[in-house]
Amino acid sequence: MENNKNGTGLKRSLSPMSVWALAFGCVIGWGSFINPGKKFLPNSGVAGTAIAMVLGALVMVIIAFSYAYMVPKFPKAGGEFTFTKNCFGKIPAFICGWFLVSAYLTNVPMNSTAIGLIVDGLDGGADILKFGWHYSIAGFDVWLGETLFASAILILFGVLNILGVKKAAFIQTVLAVLLVGSALTLCISGLVSAKAQGINMAPIWGFDKAAAMAANATTSNIDAFAHKGTSGVLSAILATFAIAPWAFVGFDTIPQAAEEFKFPFKKVMGIMVLAIGFGCFVYISNNTVSAAALTNWPDRVMAGEWVLLVAAEELLGTFGKVLIGVGVSSAVLSGIMGFYLASSRLMFSMARDGYLPAWFSKINEKHSTPVNAMIFCIIISLSGPILGREALGWFVDMSAIGASIGFFFTSASTLVTMKKDKDGTKLIKTTATIGAIFSILFMILQLIPIPGIQGVHFGKESYIMLVIWIVIGVLFYLSQSKNFKANRD
Repeated sequence: MENNKNGTGLKRSLSPMSVWALAFGCVIGWGSFINPGKKFLPNSGVAGTAIAMVLGALVMVIIAFSYAYMVPKFPKAGGEFTFTKNCFGKIPAFICGWFLVSAYLTNVPMNSTAIGLIVDGLDGGADILKFGWHYSIAGFDVWLGETLFASAILILFGVLNILGVKKAAFIQTVLAVLLVGSALTLCISGLVSAKAQGINMAPIWGFDKAAAMAANATTSNIDAFAHKGTSGVLSAILATFAIAPWAFVGFDTIPQAAEEFKFPFKKVMGIMVLAIGFGCFVYISNNTVSAAALTNWPDRVMAGEWVLLVAAEELLGTFGKVLIGVGVSSAVLSGIMGFYLASSRLMFSMARDGYLPAWFSKINEKHSTPVNAMIFCIIISLSGPILGREALGWFVDMSAIGASIGFFFTSASTLVTMKKDKDGTKLIKTTATIGAIFSILFMILQLIPIPGIQGVHFGKESYIMLVIWIVIGVLFYLSQSKNFKANRD
């Protein structure tokens, strides 16, 4: 039988390669190609970013031990929500699921807003999508052409998800392979190219971008604003380490598709580690190449240029531009595809247990996919091209919080389940404890301003969005709590 034994109607169609592509495609999105110039280089430099990403990846691997332990225990769609429901009950489960919805679903429209940026960066200034009526939200110009193009892609990839997980998984795998290939080629080119030899990548710990811009600093005197000393280096590392939940959110989408695995659950840990490892490589590689290829990268950063694209052209000319086009397009599209799948499965699971309206639990009989949940994801995601990039950034800040909450409840659920079932190893217990501690630390770094660490905590608008999301969640809880079903074994 292709259907699950519990009769949910979800088909077991996903291979290990497909699941790796799902996770990796979610981990690496638009940010790995855009943020070297926007956040990573100014906030943390080359060294600070590399150290922070490696540390972040190690923490994610530690947390992955808990996921690998819990998935065989509760092999159902819903992942962290399902774990929490069975270990802590209704209210914690709802909190976990509600914030995970924000973590997954906000990434789809945000990825869609990068589509216009890709075309603008690659079309040589022709601005071929900037036509028709337009308006500005939070300083970001929204054009009819970009809105129509991004909306068409969102609808297309949503429909592909409805038409069957096997078709979606094949496309996701192709995109993930293209993404790895382009990033690896660019990395090798950066290492062997004569243009990158002997280039000074200072300030290697980044600099105070706001102060440098206020003083009209240039590469020649940027050293005056560089992060130095123990406190400066620590701040540079923490500035990027604190967003690790955002940077690596995606490996945790694997449990959302647990009911659709057609392979033994013992492979989950290896798949997660590979997704995290490849993601870490892409982040560090793109950031390092951006600085290595440009002798004046601080000037390019302060000018607001797409630093990685400029660096690729410096290294490889037109071919470098093509590589960036293939890489960032694959990252954006695989992120849309992957988070569509994860979001729809999470909402399907919550609805099946009464935490969301039953409408979300409807399965397409022909294709065995949660069709209504997917339609809802498409509709919500279409807000991306309409609202624009800056406004959506307020929502996406919640992605890191949602991921951190999911990490915490998974780690805590592991400790509860180990005690209940009297199994597991000392390694699992230790990693679960460390994972819970780091999850709390991430939330503190994101929510509480810490002097000397820039670009980490929420802005005012993001706090407002967080409060609004909590209020909406309370309303949903009050309306649905009478329908919550008992824990399932």
